[in-house]
Amino acid sequence: MDAAGVPSGAKYECLLFDMDDTLYPLSSGINLACRKNIEDYMLHNLQIEESEVLRMCLELYREYGTTMAGLKALGYEFDNDEFHAYVHGRLPYETLKPDPVLRNLLLSMPQRKIVFTNADKDHVAKVLSRLGLEDCFEGVICFETLNPSPEPADDLLDHNDEKISFPGDDMDSNSDSGSNGLSSKSRILCKPSVEAMEAAIRIANVDPSKTIFFDDSTRNIASGKAAGLHTVIVGSSVLVPGADHSLGSVHNIKEALPEIWEGQEAEQIEQFIQGTAIETVVRA
Repeated sequence: MDAAGVPSGAKYECLLFDMDDTLYPLSSGINLACRKNIEDYMLHNLQIEESEVLRMCLELYREYGTTMAGLKALGYEFDNDEFHAYVHGRLPYETLKPDPVLRNLLLSMPQRKIVFTNADKDHVAKVLSRLGLEDCFEGVICFETLNPSPEPADDLLDHNDEKISFPGDDMDSNSDSGSNGLSSKSRILCKPSVEAMEAAIRIANVDPSKTIFFDDSTRNIASGKAAGLHTVIVGSSVLVPGADHSLGSVHNIKEALPEIWEGQEAEQIEQFIQGTAIETVVRA
């Protein structure tokens, strides 16, 4: 075993997890509420015509990865923190409940585990807290990580709400332009761009050939594969382009990817996974 407890010669050394609609099911209603808040922000804060909001929201999401990134690219000026506070501040977080099954699965995995999301750090902290998963991940790569402010950004959270940083976290927010010609002031780096995937790989200091990426988005999965990661589509029982595995629910990891636990004693695995007698209803 290495210093992190991963068996020597293990096939995988790190697991990258998307968060929203991956660590909890789409049926929670968080996604729908978030989309409604984005539309309200566009209507009331950016004075975009109501008849145009829904069309723009969908088109910008498809073209730029997130609606927020698209709005910035079009030249709309607004504070990032204000946007996130509006969009996430009124979400029904109470629909998210502690997930002891997933918690025990994560704790039983010997690999490094990192959350990789487009969301902001405050939203990440609330979701992980609601799910009871705050101490299951080494760190978080989020909006602030990929889009640091000119001042030092508190971009990564550990389970004690203290800040940690990864080797290679040297993103320069003041570069002149991105690959699409937009200035960095208007351009937001986010999934599903391959550039964002490569940045996450660099920040986390991982070998993509020994890293598994879990995500519910088919676009993100395709980009993750293009960046050299092993990929798992979550929330689908059918493989999508670029996916190596499919999971109807994140709770099915052990059945689909037993190799994650290769080299561990069977009794040790069961001690973690069956460490709770609480049954949960899984809806994917």
